[in-house]
Amino acid sequence: MITIKSKRELEGMRESGKITAEVFAEVAGMIKPGVTTVELDRKAGESIRRRGAVSAFLGYRGFPAVICISIDEEVVHGIAGPRRLKEGDIVSLDIGVKHRGYYGDMAATFAVGKVNAEKRRLIGVTAGALAAGIEKARAGNRLYDISAAVQEKAEGAGYSVVRDFVGHGIGSELHEDPQIPNYGKSGTGPLLRAGMVLAIEPMVALGSFEVEVLSNGWTVVTRDRQPAAHFEHTVAVTENGPEIFTWLKTN
Repeated sequence: MITIKSKRELEGMRESGKITAEVFAEVAGMIKPGVTTVELDRKAGESIRRRGAVSAFLGYRGFPAVICISIDEEVVHGIAGPRRLKEGDIVSLDIGVKHRGYYGDMAATFAVGKVNAEKRRLIGVTAGALAAGIEKARAGNRLYDISAAVQEKAEGAGYSVVRDFVGHGIGSELHEDPQIPNYGKSGTGPLLRAGMVLAIEPMVALGSFEVEVLSNGWTVVTRDRQPAAHFEHTVAVTENGPEIFTWLKTN
């Protein structure tokens, strides 16, 4: 069942989204060659605690880290450790926060130093796919209008969308109905209504969409080991169009 959030619930989610974005900005600001993924994870933990929140991921179904950090062919659910970022990598951060009973969830992919043109384009197209999906998160549209917009943007650029992992509803639980695939037919799926809150998250691969899970039971990689990018925002459907809860306001 897709829940419609009350005004009180939406206000709680706005605050959680704001905290998520603030934490995200602090961690992203550390990205450079030589930094270890565990340093990024520790920074996230400190930043979350300072704001009176908790990690949405640490301990979730046994996940062992505060945030997900995925490099190059790692699509999602990378686990922090001693690995150092190096020039030319792309790194995806996925950060989830729980604050006063409500969740925020966001992700983005960054270049580490100078990266090749192919990786830069992949990042740009994936960010554009998220923007295209968010634009369709409007009352009166259908859920798979979002999916189709993401797919069109990614595949139109010659990339593939990962099909084994999807976006999701979010609220007082990290993962709620509905599931939001990054491919689909426009004009189909449940009707979008004001008060729905969705975590829209394109995962786009340079090569094939086929993926596999590493032996740690978490980290998802592309089967052909080509790079992938991942972007996500927590978005509310409102009467006036989509509202991004995890957008960091700088003014």
